[in-house]
Amino acid sequence: MDTQNETIIRLPEVIQRTGLSRSTIYAYVEKDMFPKPIKIGLRAVGWYESDITEWIISHKNSKGK
Repeated sequence: MDTQNETIIRLPEVIQRTGLSRSTIYAYVEKDMFPKPIKIGLRAVGWYESDITEWIISHKNSKGK
């Protein structure tokens, strides 16, 4: 992945795109069921947009099985 040109999205957008709550997202991160956030500041994290998109697609595909 070329992280140099990658869009980083913050938690409110991740919540909006996935439909998951904050606590569910972090619980899934702890269980390695969701992409890990990256540190973007002293007290700020974000996710690569492509990682979230891939998770949504794979989660949607696994639901259909």
